[in-house]
Amino acid sequence: MCILAFTLLLLHVPLTVGSLAGTSCFSTMKHRAHMDGDVMIAGFFPLYTLGIDHSHSHASRQEENKMFIFKNYQCVLALTFAIEEINKNPDLLHNLTLGFDIYDVHFRAWTMFKNPFIFLFGKYKIPNYSCMRVSKSIAVITGPSGITSDQIGTLLGLYRFPQFTFGPFDHALSDHNKFPALYQMAAKDTSIATAIVSLLLHFSWSWAGLLTTQDENGAWVLVELKEEMAKNKICVAYELMISTQDASHIYKLMAVYNQINLSSASVLIIYGDNDSLIALMVFIEQIFMHDVDSDCVTWDNCAHDISLDLLPACTFDMTMSVDSYNIYNAVYTVAQALHEMLLHQTEVQTMGNRKGVLPSSVQLHTFLKNVQFYNPTGDQVIWGEKRKLEPEYDILNIWNFPEGLELKVKVGKFSPYDPHGNQLSLSEDMVEWAIGTTETPHSVCSESCGPGFRKSPQEGKAACCFDCTPCPENEIANGTDREKCLQCSDHQYANTQRTQCLLRAASFLAFGDPLGMALVVMGLCFCKLTAIILGIFWKHHDAAIVKANNRALSYILLISLIFCFLCSLLFLGRPNTVTCILQQITFGVVFTVAVSTVLAKTVTVILAFKATSPGRRMRWLLVSGAPNFIIPICTLIQVTLCGLWLGTSPPFVDTDEHSEPGHIIILCNKGSLTAFYCVLGYLGSLALASFTMAFLARNLPDTFNEAKFLTFSMLVFCSVWLTFLPVYHSAKGKAMVAVEIFSIFASSAGLLGCIFVPKCYTILLMSKRNSLHGFSDKRHKSRNKHS
Repeated sequence: MCILAFTLLLLHVPLTVGSLAGTSCFSTMKHRAHMDGDVMIAGFFPLYTLGIDHSHSHASRQEENKMFIFKNYQCVLALTFAIEEINKNPDLLHNLTLGFDIYDVHFRAWTMFKNPFIFLFGKYKIPNYSCMRVSKSIAVITGPSGITSDQIGTLLGLYRFPQFTFGPFDHALSDHNKFPALYQMAAKDTSIATAIVSLLLHFSWSWAGLLTTQDENGAWVLVELKEEMAKNKICVAYELMISTQDASHIYKLMAVYNQINLSSASVLIIYGDNDSLIALMVFIEQIFMHDVDSDCVTWDNCAHDISLDLLPACTFDMTMSVDSYNIYNAVYTVAQALHEMLLHQTEVQTMGNRKGVLPSSVQLHTFLKNVQFYNPTGDQVIWGEKRKLEPEYDILNIWNFPEGLELKVKVGKFSPYDPHGNQLSLSEDMVEWAIGTTETPHSVCSESCGPGFRKSPQEGKAACCFDCTPCPENEIANGTDREKCLQCSDHQYANTQRTQCLLRAASFLAFGDPLGMALVVMGLCFCKLTAIILGIFWKHHDAAIVKANNRALSYILLISLIFCFLCSLLFLGRPNTVTCILQQITFGVVFTVAVSTVLAKTVTVILAFKATSPGRRMRWLLVSGAPNFIIPICTLIQVTLCGLWLGTSPPFVDTDEHSEPGHIIILCNKGSLTAFYCVLGYLGSLALASFTMAFLARNLPDTFNEAKFLTFSMLVFCSVWLTFLPVYHSAKGKAMVAVEIFSIFASSAGLLGCIFVPKCYTILLMSKRNSLHGFSDKRHKSRNKHS
């Protein structure tokens, strides 16, 4: 457990205690110290606290076994020093002298009023029974505990007796209706929560405990601190409150100390009045250092002329404290107001013997409200509405705490007047941590979630307690302790570590890709082969096998096949709106021409057989060229379907960001799937009709087996496209485009190979069969066989 050994103190405390240590030492300082003067200032300071019984002896349990608080004795020295300095100043108070009465305030609530009653009414007077004794006291200084000032202030307020409290600003004491005669020397510390949280943020402490006093001021600071911590995502590990001091107060600290040690937080924020803090620090010191403390531990063991410089720093701190400086200013404030009041009395009346007329404490309030002066250290002291409300804070580090000398070293400051983000300045190399610790203490409920992970809150626990969960696919966390993972945009993808979004590479089947180049070569080769076959048929247009089965239909089919091979090139390269439209429209129309041409050739074979059979009157259909009308009619229907497709929902350029990690696939979206499947279905219907008719006519007598070739070609065509559909829908990216191109090649090559390769073989290698005589002999034999 690392105890947070930082302290925030008010800035501008230029005095040193070296000068204070030279003032009078009061060997009889048990419950009261006194120095006579024309006008008196009373001080009520807690100078003793209970120790811890290590010996379990009867004497140690007695009230007399109290520990002297050397830190609070510095307040006595500050009051003494200020009064002696004022008495030596000839420009103040017109030869009036200040004196003091200093009383010890008991830590028990029921004895706290003992000395204040003695101060007001005398040792043997009964309050409110006889008149108040004649007193030369004009003001009271109380503190540092707000509780002490509160309870004493309730009594002093009845008599409008000016009261100055030198402890930390207490919001409970700022109620002027309840405390009409009370003045707080400390500035209103509205920035204390911001200052503490800034320190926590500087060291990345997000898990801290809170220890405050159980009073109104502690509750107010606790609320402010928790709100500021929540705004900066710092969680409270536990909350502890120290009750007002009583006889069992120190013993209750043992339970508090044990609860602190049980927590996983290694940072503890303590806020409270000095009495509570001193009791806590004494308790901790006695836990760790009860075998150490000094030869001079009580006033009874001190020589009358002992120097405070001889005391160890852990026993008596020679550095001027904020409380001492506030007492110093409080004394000067009273002196300045008293000086103004005396000047006013001189102006309104002539005093014969001024020493016989003492100023009234009630009259002092009028002059206190507008006091404004420079103290001997050069600091301006302003009272009233012009008073500075936002204090600056020193950040002190206690070196070698708790085993060392408790040397307070200024390591930084917090100024609310600096720009936001620059209010805290800290020399971290000057910070000394606990004994045996060289690194900055670590205080978090859960370790930070690194890049690629997000925080998942733990149910029922504080926000600082969480689990680290990896970011989902395509989401990143590029910093630590991210609440949510960020979704990468469509043109980006998350790396495997889920720490950054990378730009996706555009993916499409380009002409320059090896696969694209291979498909281009294949398409051009098929086009060239088709053109060669067309050239052969054109050269041998008078051959019987060319004339057979309608020579014009063969030319149309060959030309449409050339376009079928060429349309595959539209699927290569980066898609754009024009190519996306042409891909599907060209494919549908060109293949419709090809398939309808095959259908026309099949019909021609059937009509040719029927026309030569006896008793049939279908010759006129064959002679009139009726089969040739199949092509424009079928093509017109397909063109109409394509027109409706373009008019409703045409194809467009689209992207696919999910199929290939690290790539964004640029593809052509079909637009209306209904229109696409209508075009494809219509083409399939034509192919099925052609296959059915060719299959039925496969055994008809034919010299060149035209019906069988047409049947086999359509079988190949239908098989290719039936295989294409499932493979096409399961493929992604470039593979999907390649499948479509291969299907175009396979189906077109099937038509070319099955119908025209055998004819080219006959034309080039079997010229006798290609003659008219051979053609007539074969037809005659075939007719006799069927008859």
